[in-house]
Order: sequence, then structure tokens, then C-alpha cells
Amino acid sequence: MNINLVCVGNLKEKFTRDCAAEYIKRLGAFCKLNVVEIKEQNVLENPALVLQKEGEDIIKNLKGFVILCDISGEEYSSEIFAEKLEKIFMENSTITFVIGGSYGVSESVRSHANARVSFSHMTFPHNLFRVMLLEQIYRAFTILAGKAYHK
Repeated sequence: MNINLVCVGNLKEKFTRDCAAEYIKRLGAFCKLNVVEIKEQNVLENPALVLQKEGEDIIKNLKGFVILCDISGEEYSSEIFAEKLEKIFMENSTITFVIGGSYGVSESVRSHANARVSFSHMTFPHNLFRVMLLEQIYRAFTILAGKAYHK
């Protein structure tokens, strides 16, 4: 099983890098994880240009079944999320999760998504959300493996 995580921007704070590294290490027991960081564009006066450029870079890195992290996506419990991943892996060897940038993602990226998932209607910092996503992927694998992590 392969999981790709395509993220706009990088982890700036040490605490988020350390936390992400811990979940990446834990996930090594369940899957091959690849994190791709797309350069965040800083063209504040032209958000459309930002979305276009970031979108082009995101699309180049999409493989397998693509799940877009999107506030308008479906919300799941951890157990249902685990079941969804299990079903996807029955037909796909790779799942790619996409975390957009400050302006979201372009329509071209949206059109490449096979599914959309939301963790909440709230807005989270991208760095923190990456850690949250990694934790939920790890939790899903532990649920499927019957491990005690998920209580």
C-alpha cells in the first residue's frame, strides 16, 4: 500500500515537523508514505495566478486514487474513514491525499479528485492540518489492524 501526501507549503515550525515525523515513522509499519511539498506561491495581488501555478504542480504529483482535503468534503468518523481507505485499497495500490494552500486549490485540481474529505467546517492552519491528517491515516491503519491505539 502506498500513500502520497501532496501538500502546498512546508512545515515551518519545529513542533509540527517533529510531530509529522513521528506519524510518518509509525506509518512505516503499515504503508509506504511519500510526502511531496509544493512550493507555496506568494502572489498576493493575484489569487487566480497562485491557484493556477500551485494547481499545475499538484497535478504533476497525483497518482492512484486522489482524495482532496476540502472543507466542503464528506465528514467521517475515524472508523468510517478507516473502512473507506480499506475499500479504496481493494482496488488501488496508491492513495494520494491533497492539502491545498492558503487560497485552496484550482478547479483543475478539484476535477482530478476521486473523493473529498473534510475534518470540520472550521479552518485549520495547513501545518497543523497535515499532522492531523497523518494522525488520522495512522489511526485508520490501527483500527483495521485491531491495534489498541484507537479506543
